[in-house]
Amino acid sequence: MSTPAPEFATLTRDDLVTGEGVALDLPPASLGVRMASGVIDVVAVALLLLISFLVLGLAALPARDDALMAAAAVAANVITFLVFPTTLETLTRGRSLGKLAMGLRTVRDDAGPITFHHALTRALIGFVEIYALAGVPAFFSMLLSGRGKRLGDYAAGTYVVRDRVRLRLPEPTPMPPHLAGWAHRADVAALPTGVALAVRQFLGRRAQLDPATRHRVAGQLLADVSPYVAPAPPTQAPAEDVLAAVIAVRRERDLQRLQRDEDLRRRLTSSRDFHGGG
Repeated sequence: MSTPAPEFATLTRDDLVTGEGVALDLPPASLGVRMASGVIDVVAVALLLLISFLVLGLAALPARDDALMAAAAVAANVITFLVFPTTLETLTRGRSLGKLAMGLRTVRDDAGPITFHHALTRALIGFVEIYALAGVPAFFSMLLSGRGKRLGDYAAGTYVVRDRVRLRLPEPTPMPPHLAGWAHRADVAALPTGVALAVRQFLGRRAQLDPATRHRVAGQLLADVSPYVAPAPPTQAPAEDVLAAVIAVRRERDLQRLQRDEDLRRRLTSSRDFHGGG
């Protein structure tokens, strides 16, 4: 099996995929927005550190024990710089107070939601690069990174995106009329995600390609799609029309399947409610 053309072969690293295999761009947050978010977080952490010192210090004060006071100071630092940010980002799936205010979110490098492990790693590295070293390593790391990554993001395999982004889905690929009969009779299996996305990207951007590149890429993608289609398309059919027909018929069948599942779920729910009410 041949490999899809490089221009359309894989998802970009800033893409999410919807249920219909449509790539959605999640642009990395800009340096300015990240810094504004960071300032909010630093202020919140400073307030929390002050409150922690007061509460734990007052609790340890009656004992008049230096070791206990030192333990209270350590506990205040652990709560402020480790427990609080890790817990908050884990529970909010990647949002600190500053990110909530600025409409940002931390995601994995594959654009999925972060977990406790990611949040903990970011908090540990963040204590060093942001608080212990006054944020200098974090600033230069974000400045030099194409995705605005600080050192904690590199260690955790994460980056920060703008969460409040209007996403525009491309229009569904229309069925070429002269291939509709063949497509509706053909057995078209579900395409691998990478192949389906490569075809969709090509069909959406083919008008921007020169004729030679357009013909070459269409032929390569058709070679990837052919194993999942039977019988073969008409011999004289243009490759890009065949690709459009395959994508269109798969979409139609997926929508029909989803509608059948929804109808069955509705009937089962209605039947259960009827018997329960009786």
